[in-house]
Amino acid sequence: AYDALEPFIPAEMLRRHHAIHHRATTAALNAALLRHPDLGHGTIEELLRDLPTAPQAAQADLRDLAGGHANHQFQWKVISPGQGGEPTGALADAIAASFGSFAGFRAQFIAAAMAHLGSGWAFLAVSGLRTTQLEILVLPGNDSVLPLHKPGVLICDLWEHAYDAAYPADRAAYLDAIFHLIDWPVCADRFASFSAGVMTIR
Repeated sequence: AYDALEPFIPAEMLRRHHAIHHRATTAALNAALLRHPDLGHGTIEELLRDLPTAPQAAQADLRDLAGGHANHQFQWKVISPGQGGEPTGALADAIAASFGSFAGFRAQFIAAAMAHLGSGWAFLAVSGLRTTQLEILVLPGNDSVLPLHKPGVLICDLWEHAYDAAYPADRAAYLDAIFHLIDWPVCADRFASFSAGVMTIR
């Protein structure tokens, strides 16, 4: 439900983000795919992983529209009501090994997201399949980590439409709110798959 993430994300802001912005991106992507029948019928993840080898004429559409759709659907999967807190188990261990502690990771993630000027996405990603090394990446526009072959464990939308209605010009407050919603069990499942070498997208 659109009110499920309140008070951190107001219902109307979530409705506009999902039903207007994400929907428009998906419609534009479907139209673009009709213009590029040579791309085949792979999953959104396969299209993005193969972006560097896609026809040149299709690459801009894929980077922006496929990236926008993939990033949005990723974010909906890793935020949930009644979540937040800290991860446990193997993901917690990997975060501590990569960033010193969960508090260190949180501070570095927020700092990286705050330092990015303009629209984009912040990711916690594994450095590659079959590794437990984690890194923070902030990419511009709708760029995805998938063409980099660095599967994402966590994502945060940094476009203004994701937060400005509730947190006007206050990205820091929005990032704090997101940390109250992160579904760490879902993130842990993603991390377990990727570190085992399985490119499973839950």
